[in-house]
Amino acid sequence: MKLEDFDYDLPDELIAQTPLQDRAASRLMVLNKQTGEIEHKIFSNIIHYLNPGDCLVLNDTKVMPARLFGMKEDTNAHVEVLLLKQIEGDKWETLVKPAKRIKPGTVISFGGGKLHAKCIDTLEYGGRIFEFQYDGIFYEILDELGEMPLPPYIKKRLDDADRYQTVYAREIGSAAAPTAGLHFTEKLLADIKNKGVHIAFITLHVGLGTFRPVNVESIEEHEMHAEFYHMTEETANLLNEVKKKGGRIISVGTTSTRTLETIASRHNGSFVAESGWTDIFIYPGFQFKAIDCLITNFHLPKSTLIMLVSALAGREHILHAYETAVKERYRFFSFGDAMFIH
Repeated sequence: MKLEDFDYDLPDELIAQTPLQDRAASRLMVLNKQTGEIEHKIFSNIIHYLNPGDCLVLNDTKVMPARLFGMKEDTNAHVEVLLLKQIEGDKWETLVKPAKRIKPGTVISFGGGKLHAKCIDTLEYGGRIFEFQYDGIFYEILDELGEMPLPPYIKKRLDDADRYQTVYAREIGSAAAPTAGLHFTEKLLADIKNKGVHIAFITLHVGLGTFRPVNVESIEEHEMHAEFYHMTEETANLLNEVKKKGGRIISVGTTSTRTLETIASRHNGSFVAESGWTDIFIYPGFQFKAIDCLITNFHLPKSTLIMLVSALAGREHILHAYETAVKERYRFFSFGDAMFIH
């Protein structure tokens, strides 16, 4: 399949720059993946589409204040570093701007010397591996010096950093938020649970694999970047029980989907407690083994995310839904509106 097959026209003014005051007040497009039928609702209406015995699966990863601004120690040139994933100890994979001036041996200082990073290897696409040096606790220093890594299409400053976290975020380690979950409030989740819907948590730390652009014309040639995931025994047992009793697995977000499908594909459609790295790439033709429905946001043209939702609902249905969303002035991307594919 060609990259152009997943393109669509989006006016810039429809890219949401700020979150709504009420998380659950976003609009919700409901898409029937069999018929392509579309309904227009408010996100809080999602509860009416969930049945007792279903299971909602949430990614509980927490976004790090992963964007650091520092200076090269030899020239005082300004450098931006985005932490992607911890390799081991104080070694991290990062994205750097400007990358071409950062070679192995380069040392960057942050916060007037509170934190130092030495480049120890170069990777493609502006990637660098740094080893950090500091006194104290790394995440406390990161909280002090780092900024929330908002996507580049968001130009406005975020007043409240918690609005780029889900209300259930707890496992720190992501370079971007699992944005489908941003629509849930604690009250809405409590109401869903009271209806008899199960709620399960998995973890996938969002890294480069989720937002790296596709640079090949034939999408089958694209290689995903590996991201770390974890499923507990409690979650695995619950999901297997829900499947056995005929309930639906409803994934919240593409990151939850990729975790669930990774595990199910490795274990003949069953779920087991495990941790590991996944580079699963889901595009049309993929046979889903784990999920029945998906709650997701509206994704960038030509992205791996629009390919994933096209695999679930069909490319024609998705492109028609996106065309409708543009016409109806939905808000797009991280702080935008939601879609429920059932």
